[in-house]
Parts: sequence; structure tokens; C-alpha cells
Amino acid sequence: MAKVKICETVLRDSHQSLVATRMTTDDMLPILEVLDGIGYHSLEAWGGATFDSCLRFLNEDPWERLRKIRAAVKNTKLQMLFRGQNILGYRHYADDVVEYFVQKSIANGIDILRIFDALNDPRNLKTAINATKKEGGHVQAAISYTTGPVYDTAYFANYAKQLAEMGADSICIKDMAGLLKPYDAYELVKAIKETVSLPIQLHTHYTSGLASMTVLKAVEAGVDIIDTAISPMALGTSQPPTEPIVATLQGTEYDTGLDLHKLDEVCRYFTPLREKYLESGLLDPKVLKVDVNALLYQVPGGMLSNLVSQLKQAGRSEQLTEVLEEVPRVRADAGYPPLVTPSSQIVGTQAVFNIIGGERYKMVTKEFKGLVRGDYGQSPAPIDSEFMKKIIGDEKPVTCRPADNLKPELDKLRAEITDWMEQDEDVLSYALFEQVAMKFFRYRRDIKLGIDGENADRENKIHAV
Repeated sequence: MAKVKICETVLRDSHQSLVATRMTTDDMLPILEVLDGIGYHSLEAWGGATFDSCLRFLNEDPWERLRKIRAAVKNTKLQMLFRGQNILGYRHYADDVVEYFVQKSIANGIDILRIFDALNDPRNLKTAINATKKEGGHVQAAISYTTGPVYDTAYFANYAKQLAEMGADSICIKDMAGLLKPYDAYELVKAIKETVSLPIQLHTHYTSGLASMTVLKAVEAGVDIIDTAISPMALGTSQPPTEPIVATLQGTEYDTGLDLHKLDEVCRYFTPLREKYLESGLLDPKVLKVDVNALLYQVPGGMLSNLVSQLKQAGRSEQLTEVLEEVPRVRADAGYPPLVTPSSQIVGTQAVFNIIGGERYKMVTKEFKGLVRGDYGQSPAPIDSEFMKKIIGDEKPVTCRPADNLKPELDKLRAEITDWMEQDEDVLSYALFEQVAMKFFRYRRDIKLGIDGENADRENKIHAV
């Protein structure tokens, strides 16, 4: 058995899960060379919500962040999370935007693209996979893991086979809600290993308290790579901690080969940062506790905090349990989508509306209509025709790959921001987050011109905390 490899998530999913993706590039830079010398398989450093958060909250250019990380990390692969046809946004983008985003991600320093679709619809991965292959990047095609009547080991193994046939270089089991139990992980890894001859990586969250046990059983089943987070930024809604897993596997056939003394240097760097996040309120102690709701209602940690926030705003906080009980029912109505961005937000918001409206589907969000209509792809289970009619009326459901209905967008987008472009990549920032990107472009220009620069800088520091 080959040694188990480690992907460290502290630069991306760890702080996305614990502190709403607010770690700044300046917080990362001092430790990058040390991280590079650890011997990790890869550093997950970009993608997911980092792109949005850089522009929206930190007044940072996400492309510049990637270039700075790449300049400091010379020996370790960098990987990113890529939402298939959604890229890093919340809708489907035209193929030309997807292809250009992949091209620029690799050109700026990404080695591995972990590409997933919220509905496990392989059609939504096709363009991103082909573009990554063309640019010489590593395609890690991801399975969005969830539970429900249509999901069993055979379903996931069959999906892994489809992804391998589409050109995947490795397969990731992406357990975004911490639902994967240890013995289920053992069976799942075994089944996928028997179906495809590709490296298998496991990504899970500690939300339900299972993650370290799940990782250990996956290792025994032959998983090749595991995602962990350095201990000060682990546990809770983040990943299992790196050091205890490295220590557990030491001296066994699965030994990672990583040095605990070197990892301790990383730990000592992030410990005061964690304290800073706690003191500022960015790190809420609530996200660090074991949450059984994840197992009962399939609700990921980030989705739970969204539901709490929505109910608070509506003055209905006392109805959280009702909403949590409604989530699985809405999910069943919508064809059992895995609850991951954007389907988690869509199903969660509709569940809130169903409860506070006093009648199910009295108010229907346009996003939920889109999910039922097929705007995001094919649902894992068929949607009842009567229910579909109730939600979308006489509108025709989308049966083709949704992006087939989109015209090329790049040239039009470029024309809209000609006066603001300072680099080729700006058109992609604008494509994904139009208003947020424009606000950032103005901030960037003001800083360069020295106009109100002091105030702009102060604003930046306040957001970054």
C-alpha cells in the first residue's frame, strides 16, 4: 500500500468553513514557504467562496492572491474548487467564460482543478473538464456525496465510472455536510477502487463529529489522498485536524511521511490567528461544536447558519426546528439534490418560505422554480409531474444541458468594462460578480490615484479584521 497523501485546506476551505472566508492574503503570506516545505500532496488555496470574498469583503484581487501564493509555493501543487458550469458563481455561465476561466486559473498557478456539480449532472462538468485537459491541468472530478433514496454505493461508483470516461485524472468524494459515516466510507472507497483505476481523494467536514473516524476507515479501504486542516483551523464545520491523523498513521503501512515538528511550526503560526478571529467575532464558537442536525436533516454547516440568519431577519427564530424538518421534504419534492452550493441555498430558502408563509409553496422563489424547471441540470430523482406543474405552471422544463441555451458572453462582457480593465482576468471577475467587481475596480482605481485612499484603506482593514 502506498503512503497516504495529505491535501492541506487551511488556505481555502478551512477558513471558508470557520470564518466565512475572511482570511486575508497578508495573513497567508508569512507561512507559505513553511507550508511548501512540509511535503503535502497539495495545498487547496483558491476557488470556492474565496473569489467572491476577496472582492466583496477584503478589497483584494483574487487573481493577485493566486499569483502571490504561486510565487511563494514552488514545490507543492496548488488546487482549487471549481463548480463546473457555475465556475465560482451562482448561475450557469456560457462555455466561452468557463473555458477562459480555466485557462486563466492554470496560467496564474493552479495545478489541480477539483470540478463538481451540485446535482451530480455530468453534462455540467463537460466543458470545464475538456478545458482543463486542453490547458494541461489535472482534472479532479468530484462526486457530491449525500444520502437519500436514490443514493447507494452503486450510484456513486457508476458516477465515478462516468467521470473517469470523461477524462478525470483523479476522483474526489466530496462530503460537504459531514454525512459520510466511517463504515459507509470504507464500502464506498472499496467500490470506487474496484470500478476505476484512478487515485481517490476524500474531502469531508467535522460538522457531525464523524470526520476523523471516516478518514481512518477510508484509509484502510485504500483511499489515496485525504483533505485535512492544520489543528487551529480544524474541527467544527472545517476539516479533521492534520496532526492527529499524521500521528495516527505514523509507523503503519499508511504513514504519510510528514514531520510533526514541521507541522507544529504551522500550528504555532495559525494559533494566534485563530485567537484574532475569535476576538473579532469572525469565528463563532457555535460552528466548533458537533451538530447532530447535519445527520438528521442533511444540512451542511454553512446552510444552517444561513437558515438561522434568514429566520432572525424575519423575526421567526423560534421556528428553526420546523424549518429543519421542512428541508428534507423540500429536497424530496425537488428530486433529492445534494445540498451544496447553490442547491443548498435554494432548498433552504424555500423551506423558510414554506414555514413562515404558513402554507407550503404559497411563495416560490425564482431560484426554486429554476431548480425544478431544470435550469441547473437534471435532478438525481425524477420530479413528480403534478408538483412540477404546481411550481412552473405551463413553462416547458429544460431537458438539454442548461448551458446549451446560453450564447457566448465574453466579448459583450469585455465591451462593458473596457474603461476599467487593468488585466485580462478582470473580465472574469466581472462575469461572475458584476456589481461587486465594479465596486472593487473603483476602489482599486481610487487607491492608485490617491483619491480618498486613506478612507478606502481604512474600509479595507475594517472588512478584513
